[in-house]
Amino acid sequence: MPDAERRADATPSAPDPARARHALARRWAYLLSSAIVVPHTREQLDDELRRALDEICDALHAEPFAPDRVERLGDALVDLGYVGEAGLRRTTEVLGRGLFGLPEFQPAGEHAERVAVGLGALATGFLAANRRTVFEQQESMQLTLLKAVRDAKWRLRESEARFDEVVTSSTSGVLIVDLAGRVVRANTAITAILGHSTADLAGRPLFELVHPDSVSGLREAMALLLDGGHERIRQSHRLLRRDGDVARITLTTSLLRDAADEPAHFVTVVEDGTELMLLQGELNRQALHDVLTGLPNRQYFSTYLESALRRADPAHGVTLLHLDLDAFGMVCNSLGGRAGERLLVHVAQRLKGVLAGEKAMVARFEGDEFGILVENTADTPDIARIVSAINDDLAEPTFVDGHGLAVSVSIGVVREPAPDLEPAELLRAADQALRRAKEGRRGQWELFHHDQDVADRRAQALAVGMPGAWEQGEIEVRYRPVVRFDGGVAGVEALLHWEHEPPVAHDACVAMADQTGLVLPLGEWLLRVAGGQARWWRRPDGSTAPLVVGLSAVQAGDADLVSRLVRVLEETGLGADRLTVGVPVGVLSVAEAVDNFTVLADMGVRTALHDFGLGPADLAALEDLPVHCVRLPARLVDHRAEYVAGLVSAVRASGVTVVVDGVRDAEQAAWWWSAGADAGSGDHFGAPCSAAEVVAHFR
Repeated sequence: MPDAERRADATPSAPDPARARHALARRWAYLLSSAIVVPHTREQLDDELRRALDEICDALHAEPFAPDRVERLGDALVDLGYVGEAGLRRTTEVLGRGLFGLPEFQPAGEHAERVAVGLGALATGFLAANRRTVFEQQESMQLTLLKAVRDAKWRLRESEARFDEVVTSSTSGVLIVDLAGRVVRANTAITAILGHSTADLAGRPLFELVHPDSVSGLREAMALLLDGGHERIRQSHRLLRRDGDVARITLTTSLLRDAADEPAHFVTVVEDGTELMLLQGELNRQALHDVLTGLPNRQYFSTYLESALRRADPAHGVTLLHLDLDAFGMVCNSLGGRAGERLLVHVAQRLKGVLAGEKAMVARFEGDEFGILVENTADTPDIARIVSAINDDLAEPTFVDGHGLAVSVSIGVVREPAPDLEPAELLRAADQALRRAKEGRRGQWELFHHDQDVADRRAQALAVGMPGAWEQGEIEVRYRPVVRFDGGVAGVEALLHWEHEPPVAHDACVAMADQTGLVLPLGEWLLRVAGGQARWWRRPDGSTAPLVVGLSAVQAGDADLVSRLVRVLEETGLGADRLTVGVPVGVLSVAEAVDNFTVLADMGVRTALHDFGLGPADLAALEDLPVHCVRLPARLVDHRAEYVAGLVSAVRASGVTVVVDGVRDAEQAAWWWSAGADAGSGDHFGAPCSAAEVVAHFR
């Protein structure tokens, strides 16, 4: 191969201008990112500077050469972000060396002048843009500050206007007081409280407006606020009105501070409590007094009773009366509630009039009940005279809606109770005495007796314990034979027996069950148990003995009595003709009881009248009702008079069987047999016993 060709193959190829630019741009981006902070990633900064380097190189090669193109690139360089002087210095260092290293600017001597002029133009554009940016930022900051000042002034004026509106329209008095205690400003509401105009109050010491007794407390409160111990203090004070009167108010004082957080003024809010105190007093009065009559109510009476017991004269004590109007329900039912209310007002006035000469309190409890507490002295009338005076006064008619009304009262009385007795216990004692006074009568009074109360409470405790005793099986059914005087068992009577200490007999069980409402379910249970047992009773002749069941007045008037009996007969299989049901003769005045009695007779149940007294009314009932049997009470057993025998004969003549209860011996049994009675029951014929034991009587 020729030498010329060999030399030609050994010559290196020309460098690639694009690759050289790319390497310089990457170096520029790397060094620039280490000196400045711009909102670009490394890749984004590489792209931006590559484009900028291409434009610089193109501008340097352009003919004719125009340095303003490079100056615009300096302006664009500022738009990259926070480039600053450090960025400019790093840029000129990189480009000043790097441009001469590019192949396209070789030989360097031919391009030195143009590169130097281009870098100067780049710096000029950068500095001009940077200065413009600084001016723009300063102008923006100035505008922002001006807007902030304007907004602050506007908010201040708005706040002051709002404060003025609140203070002016407030119903509470507002005083702005300087640190020396002088009034700087006052709203209109304070003038209504104190009677001073706002002009009179301006510059006046606050302590001149406060009652002398309250000045020291207000000074201490302000001192605490200045010391920073409290943010606000609320106190009750008395302010002096212009007319010399005193206004009872509540002051709420707080401290206002200036911009430097130093104390500037006190703000005192004055709330007039005069009307509130009057309203509170009226509410308290209403809470302790009856709205209708104006008398003290039970709550007030109880509180007064407690203090009266403590201060009572040891020699005479106090007297407590608990009154209940008789027939008040009849007045309301017949004439209406309005007439009843007017009657209560009349009674309240009369009671106050009767006791006007005594140290006494009259109160209305609830409904038609009143209480009277008399603090006795040596001249206080005795109980009988006080009660008589009350009933005599109330007996005088008063006209209500054209009707002349007069009432009587039943009264329970507690005389000279122990001073240490609790008011609640004393009121209970009076209520118990009232209950005894109302038993079967009206217009009477009853004095509380401790021994009687102990017995009553023991009986009541026993009564309320009956449901539990029944549940525990302590109450059982026992049976008493009803024996014919000529021999043989006429029937078996089912009775209740409570195995207690001492044992409780049938009559007592029924009476207690009547009081508590237990008698209806308990009576149905007795019928069910006894009805199931009676199916197996047989007399020597093979016939079955009838079951005898006595009902209380409550049971006799029960609207569901018939359905209860039908249900029991179906469950037990007992025939209606084998059941004798007795009711007290006194209950025949109740329509429901008479209807039940008649329906039972129509069903085939044998009917009996218990507690039959042989009087005209009792005998008349035999003509009006389907009666199969009458039972004379034990209290008549000893009345063995000739006229009694005649009455018994009259009863038997009407086809009614006569049974005598409470027969104790053979002599009594013989007399009543001779008088015409058919059968009897009592200790002479056998005491109540179990179902198994009663069968022996059939033999």
